[in-house]
Amino acid sequence: MIESLIGFGAVLILVLLRMPIAFAMGIVGMIGLTYETNFRAAISLVSRLIIDTSQDYGLSVVPLFILMGLFVNKGGISRELYQVSNAFLGHFRGGLAMATIAACGGFAAICGSSLATAATMSKVVMPEMRKLGYSDELSSASIAAGGTLGILIPPSVILVIYGLLTETSIGKLFIAGIIPGILGIVFYLIAVQISVFRNPAAGPAGRRFSLSEKLQALRGVWSVLLLFFLVIGGLYGALDFWPIHLTFSPTEAAGMGAMGAFLIALSRSSLSFRETLTVLKEAATTTAQLFSVLIGAWIFSNFVNYAGLPEGLKDMIVGAELSPWLVMTVIILIYVALGCVFESLSMLLLTVPIFFPIVIGLGYDPVWFGIVVVVVTEISLITPPVGLNVFILKSVVGNISVGTIFRGVTPFWIMDIVRLLILMLFPWLVLFLPSQM
Repeated sequence: MIESLIGFGAVLILVLLRMPIAFAMGIVGMIGLTYETNFRAAISLVSRLIIDTSQDYGLSVVPLFILMGLFVNKGGISRELYQVSNAFLGHFRGGLAMATIAACGGFAAICGSSLATAATMSKVVMPEMRKLGYSDELSSASIAAGGTLGILIPPSVILVIYGLLTETSIGKLFIAGIIPGILGIVFYLIAVQISVFRNPAAGPAGRRFSLSEKLQALRGVWSVLLLFFLVIGGLYGALDFWPIHLTFSPTEAAGMGAMGAFLIALSRSSLSFRETLTVLKEAATTTAQLFSVLIGAWIFSNFVNYAGLPEGLKDMIVGAELSPWLVMTVIILIYVALGCVFESLSMLLLTVPIFFPIVIGLGYDPVWFGIVVVVVTEISLITPPVGLNVFILKSVVGNISVGTIFRGVTPFWIMDIVRLLILMLFPWLVLFLPSQM
């Protein structure tokens, strides 16, 4: 157990020294496995892990969902989602910020990435809000917070990775993310209203759209809504009726989503042959990066298991007779602290092999724990001093300070804490839809 704690500390030091997380976990894991067994056994185990990971059929869902998000982005969906949200919400005080939250939720439902959602929507909505006189605090905060929805609202790559790491049903994880995702949007809308109540000048009301203009705006997003219901409905079994009978596994749903997104982009004449090759290259690059981190994490995870850290922590908790609630609170605080240093996927891969056996041993549901971990990860994305969504927004927008964004996200961060407490107190909000599958 001591060896694994030393290894964990070594990974943290290497990451702080700017070594890529994949190499940090892989190198420490390899050295640790050599110490626990021998060099020949360690090499054999690591080579088998690399081969098994690259040939794992279940992991094919990752590049397909990445491809789906990239094709949707090429199709110009982000601007149309914002326009339809603005048509229905823009006339309220703080309406453009609320429209941004709704548009981020819609884009997240297809994209699956928080950082991509924040980066894409900032280019679309920031100029519009500045034109109408919105404060930089509210404008940037609504984008940074709305972007965090990308890792929770299905389909989500991080939920796929969690499901593969823990052998939890990916379909159930996707369905379980729907209600917490909707709660996130609702609480963020409340945060916008709190912000404009404190400072009415921060978010002036826009013009009211007529019914015909609203219907016209809706015409631009029907294809995306259809794609979302096809993917999620197929996973949930909602399309299993005569004469359709469509029920998808996660990989099949990802394939249908990628093909549907490709056809949408093609129908909008926004995808040339050269751009298609660019999208495929970007999807391959992103997938390779994710697989590198995943392989490094599994090497480190095997070392941690050989060294007995999960079992040691579990025995320690049982011996100390700590309440499950206290243990979960400590785990969540650790996630929030690590979120100030690690990117969300890296943090998940590093910690889940350690915490998952403990949480399941305490009697918690693996689907519920997965959603809670993702919600905590969302909080870390906008938590100072190193909220990654904040810095992504800063790099895209440019002429805005990090301090301004952090001040703006405070009400949103508080709403996230409230949502987390609700999900912990009422786990049926997470488990109700999966239980109906």
